[in-house]
Amino acid sequence: MKQVYLLFFLLIVLSACTNVNEDNEELIRSVTDVQQDVIHSENLTTTIPENTSNTPSAFIALDQSILSVRDFESAYAMCVSALTAYYKAVWNGSDFDVNTYFDNDNLKQYMQTKIASQHELFLKNNLMDNTVTGLKTSVEKTEFHVEDDFLYLKIDAEVMKDVGSFAEPTEFLIQNSRGNLVIVDWYTSGKDSYDSVVRGEDLVIDNPEIWNEGEWVEDLELTKK
Repeated sequence: MKQVYLLFFLLIVLSACTNVNEDNEELIRSVTDVQQDVIHSENLTTTIPENTSNTPSAFIALDQSILSVRDFESAYAMCVSALTAYYKAVWNGSDFDVNTYFDNDNLKQYMQTKIASQHELFLKNNLMDNTVTGLKTSVEKTEFHVEDDFLYLKIDAEVMKDVGSFAEPTEFLIQNSRGNLVIVDWYTSGKDSYDSVVRGEDLVIDNPEIWNEGEWVEDLELTKK
């Protein structure tokens, strides 16, 4: 499988990349900042706003027909936005719009079940008073898979709460769907995470078609909690 590692191309290919959505400017950073995160693992702080109306309804690819390595910045912004919305939904009871981030109905259903299950678990254990206030994220690994046409991002996120914090790594696969960037797989591999329990531990996340595989999805039992 041919892989083009972004570490070798950020300085050359992304040097002319600009912000793609002014409404999401808190999440989309300059190429220089992205390079520093990848190479030096420097954290950036993303504050969760009280009003999420500025979250775009879609993340637009630079080319309507193909995925490009130059989509990395916007893909990263989308993943941080998705993580922000996810942790707010689980801990704060906020809404999570699956249509903003996903195109596959099976993945949408899985994420809705995952959020509902986690929220119910934390509510049952009286943990909801300690709400999420922000994220600190850094890019651990990025890859552009040319032949299979997807971007891979592994993001380390420290979830900041009213009291204390916790950290989880999450892996994403990103593709271009009719001109929009979409998440085609999402796997959080933290200790006893929902994905590790339901999908299995220590998975290799490299199949952008996994949620289209009927037998695998059926075995997964999407309604499982």
